[in-house]
Amino acid sequence: MIPDPAQFFALTKYRHAALFDDVRYVWEALERLEEYAARVAQPRNEGTVHDGAWIIGPVYIAPGAVVEPGALVQGPTYLGPGTVVRHGAYVRGYCVTGEACVIGHATEVKRAIFLDGAHAPHFNYVGDSILGNGVNLGAGTKLSNLKNDESVIEVEWEGRRINTGLRKFGAVVGDGVHTGCNSVTSPGTLIGPGCLIYPNVVLRGSCPANSIVKLRQRVEIVARR
Repeated sequence: MIPDPAQFFALTKYRHAALFDDVRYVWEALERLEEYAARVAQPRNEGTVHDGAWIIGPVYIAPGAVVEPGALVQGPTYLGPGTVVRHGAYVRGYCVTGEACVIGHATEVKRAIFLDGAHAPHFNYVGDSILGNGVNLGAGTKLSNLKNDESVIEVEWEGRRINTGLRKFGAVVGDGVHTGCNSVTSPGTLIGPGCLIYPNVVLRGSCPANSIVKLRQRVEIVARR
């Protein structure tokens, strides 16, 4: 079995499912993102952009979408219906969201795909990554997208390593995944749908669907002297 889109997402209702058509490896959708975003991100506002927000370049804002004061959205970007970009968010371009997504306060997003209901609501970094339906990133979750030595990223999947050919690739986060606060994924991490990630976990490689990734800590409380 290969890590194709069907292993991670339900795409039948996603308005941008064409990104995944005939994709062999799920991360190959990111290679199509620049062309796709440039095509669908027609500069048009059908939602609400509050005073004090910045819109730079071609950005499509769908009905019901909101960009709050203090947010900066660079194009090409497509903000789907009901999506909220909160105060202090930074959207760096080549981003596509589905319905009812959240890009929250102090969250930075670039070259990212959000499926319906995906939330990166507080102090998150989402770079070169895909968030599935109903994903929720805990406060401070970071999806790291570049190795320290800047070498090409390999993915670990079912006991083998696959060369992605990408220098920048964050994570693929399957439908319904919830991460705990301050968790971090290493470049090229694959998380199957339905997983729960404990706070402060540093995760790399791949995580099978419907897993719980636990971190055990020993806390000792002693009397002051």
